[in-house]
Amino acid sequence: MDKKIIVVKTGNTFASMKSRYGDFEDWISRGLGVEPEMIRVVNASGHEPLPGKKQCMGAVVAGSHAMVTDDLDWSLVLENWLREMVEAGVPILGICYGHQVLARAMGGQVDYHPRGIEIGCVDIKQTREEDPLFHGFPEIFKAHVCHSQTVVCLPAHAVHMAGNDFEPHHAYRLGDRAWGVQFHPEYDRPIMKAYVEYMQAKIEASGRDLKPILDGIEETPHALKILERFGRLCLA
Repeated sequence: MDKKIIVVKTGNTFASMKSRYGDFEDWISRGLGVEPEMIRVVNASGHEPLPGKKQCMGAVVAGSHAMVTDDLDWSLVLENWLREMVEAGVPILGICYGHQVLARAMGGQVDYHPRGIEIGCVDIKQTREEDPLFHGFPEIFKAHVCHSQTVVCLPAHAVHMAGNDFEPHHAYRLGDRAWGVQFHPEYDRPIMKAYVEYMQAKIEASGRDLKPILDGIEETPHALKILERFGRLCLA
């Protein structure tokens, strides 16, 4: 079977958003910038079998509304699969939930963020570590975020790539072929705005003002490049 870039589906966006914008796998597939026939979506949360390494040109593990610490059966299977793929040298990019489950699979720790949800368009500061996905980025760049859990402790051999005052572990690298990013390179401005509006009650219940979060949402071209570069790396 021909190798594909595997987009690992770990859940669905809200139904009202899906009807307007598509779902997680659609946003990721678009962001990778490769021909559609090079991509295969595998629904891990729906218990679809994950492919073997010989079928994987690379893999992107998507975000989810699930929580890593819930230890869902399909998520534990995914952790085992990720360990096998990393050890086999298959390129991996974990996004949000994917970032967290990859970290835990490789020996890191995940838990709820002590300060609650991080949501909106935020500044991310990279550590200036030379890297094929972050090369040429400004020291501080904008990215969209929406998460309640965090990688509390990175895997022992992870290289810290980026963070901010709220979330210290916004990005890391394992070896030279696996990355986790807590932020969402696949989001555009309308998707981020829709998430903030949908979660208005939760945001306001946390004591935060909705308006400045909405007003601060903008496009994030640097973050998007991470998906584009990962797509090229897989093809290479």
